[in-house]
Amino acid sequence: MRKFKIPNMGALLAFEAAARHESFTHAARELFLTESAVSRQINTLESNLGVRLFARAKQRVVLTKAGKVYSAQVRRALEQLDRDTLSIIAHGSGGGYLELAVLPTFASQWLIPRLAAFNERYPDVRVNMGVRTGTFPFGDTHFEAAIHYGKPTWPGTSADFLFSEEVVPVCAASLLTRPVRKAADLLDYPLLHSTTRPDGWAAWFAHLGVDDNRTMQGVRYELHTMLISAAAAGLGIALVPRFFVDAQLEQLGLAIPLDAPAVADSAYYLVYPTELSHGKPLASFREWLLGEAAAYGAVNPGLAGNPDTD
Repeated sequence: MRKFKIPNMGALLAFEAAARHESFTHAARELFLTESAVSRQINTLESNLGVRLFARAKQRVVLTKAGKVYSAQVRRALEQLDRDTLSIIAHGSGGGYLELAVLPTFASQWLIPRLAAFNERYPDVRVNMGVRTGTFPFGDTHFEAAIHYGKPTWPGTSADFLFSEEVVPVCAASLLTRPVRKAADLLDYPLLHSTTRPDGWAAWFAHLGVDDNRTMQGVRYELHTMLISAAAAGLGIALVPRFFVDAQLEQLGLAIPLDAPAVADSAYYLVYPTELSHGKPLASFREWLLGEAAAYGAVNPGLAGNPDTD
């Protein structure tokens, strides 16, 4: 049993809006209330909490220290409630929303360009996307599924294989001062690394028979978009999935100094908590995505094999 009374939603909404604007007038306009109604809600809230949230000074209000702390907490709680509400709606029988965590470059280069076909096929389902580059506990977030790169070892989830990837080195054409004839020649240039795939270069060189400590040296970037931009800026040579750059090598001024692609031993997966696998938005998206992945694998047969089952 609660030992205190939670403030009513009207008071919290009034307080959050007034805190964001530091103005009862602007909050009233946003909420379609009178200024006196907003003032009464906040006075009641302060009285119930026993804490002053605003300092009144002539025609303006300013958050107190306690008000600033509480406003940030209330805003987070309201945002979470909004996400939770959308999430539960998504499990109804008539369409809804899917909250999907994505890898940003994968989403922009592969998933989003194909999404119009999904929208046409399932016009009553909407896919909201947010960025996550590593695993996370689904129970602590609003996400219902994720695009994951790595191994299908995400605890508490089911995983559907999509496809593997082929990685190639890329750099600004102007960076190359002499011909690159073998993999070891690349060690004469700075190597740019992905923080999410720290062993990428070492594995690529090992695949080509090069064992050298320098394969682990160089600066690191969290996102592939950063890695590609750094390569285009002439900062070094990046190892990236081929489909991230194939269509824009010329546009970005990039070159492949040594065309010796290697299929990575990890892959892309759609992962989701098993207990959520039967909601309509996720089921619809899963069916469509697996079809798109199969079509992509048919065009790129070298990427269609699941490295965890081969």
